[in-house]
Amino acid sequence: MCLAVPGRVLSTVEVDGTLMADVDFGGVRKEVCLQYIPDVTIGEYVIVHVGFAIQRLDERSAEETLANFERLGILAEEFGDGLEQAAQQRDLVEGAGR
Repeated sequence: MCLAVPGRVLSTVEVDGTLMADVDFGGVRKEVCLQYIPDVTIGEYVIVHVGFAIQRLDERSAEETLANFERLGILAEEFGDGLEQAAQQRDLVEGAGR
């Protein structure tokens, strides 16, 4: 299955004339093309489908969607091992803060 998944833009860079972003999907980071919405700024949430940011999304909706996807196991299906590794790293960081 190939979903459109919300993620938060962490950084942007131009690569060979194409605007790209490092996007965080609830702990999994992926490189995403921003050509369809080039005026996106760092910190904004976007909906990503097959490696392209296709629409902006407000933070509340993005976080709710990510939480629902995770609860339903959809993120694990979409991101596989990357999601498990991100969850383990998050647990280590949260455990260290206690």
